Amino acid sequence: MNTLKRSTTALCASALGLSLASATLHAEDWKYGVQAGVASLPRYSGSDEHALTPILGGEIVSPWGLFLNTDQGLGWGNEWGGLSFSTWVGPSEARHDKNHLGQGSKRLKGMGEIKSRAQFGAHLGYDLGPFELGATLTHAVKKNDNRDTGSAYSALELSIGSNLYQGRFGSLDASLNSLFGNDDYMRTWYGVSDTQAANSRFSAYRAKGGRVSSGADLAWTLPINEQTKVSTLLSMKYLSKEAGDSPIVDRRMQTGIATQLEYSF
Repeated sequence: MNTLKRSTTALCASALGLSLASATLHAEDWKYGVQAGVASLPRYSGSDEHALTPILGGEIVSPWGLFLNTDQGLGWGNEWGGLSFSTWVGPSEARHDKNHLGQGSKRLKGMGEIKSRAQFGAHLGYDLGPFELGATLTHAVKKNDNRDTGSAYSALELSIGSNLYQGRFGSLDASLNSLFGNDDYMRTWYGVSDTQAANSRFSAYRAKGGRVSSGADLAWTLPINEQTKVSTLLSMKYLSKEAGDSPIVDRRMQTGIATQLEYSF
């Protein structure tokens, strides 16, 4: 099944970039790909403001499963029948407390910037025929001694997907997913410490670890020729009570849409 990978914001988790890795793990030769498009995303997870964000990316996949892409970073993956596994190291997501290139928001002024740091990830997938099960674990390392924005944190996403249509008009895929985060994840992205409360418009809030959100994705991929395809992703996520009760959250239902042109060679 072709998949669209989410990136940049928590809503799109990983994005709304496209990745060739899962489709080319058994490549007989080097594979290269470039992507360009545009996405409409919330400025941050929980925001009621949307902004247009450009999508620019690329990927290289070796015959041995090694890959380098702008979505995940440097990694390796392989498939054994219906079982697939990949692991990687790359940059984590970031959040600005000002309007910055379609991301972050001045509404978060005083909350401090959550800077990108090294992140390790692993994905395990199993193809059951009509359905595809997936589990993705990520761990972002400690950035600095600022407990509010620099702590290490971990998250787990569970998903089930299926191909709804395959024919002359391309491919239509759908998936359901749930995201879980530990205490440090929830505190970093949804918590408001006493210090942050004193410097911002928000009241203090302690977010506990657990389920972050549940959502659904719908992806349509239309091949133009053997090397070029256009993909569109509609993503919807509903923040859990623990995340949704955060004073920084203005809207629990988060939606995003992205369209992208991909060329592989």
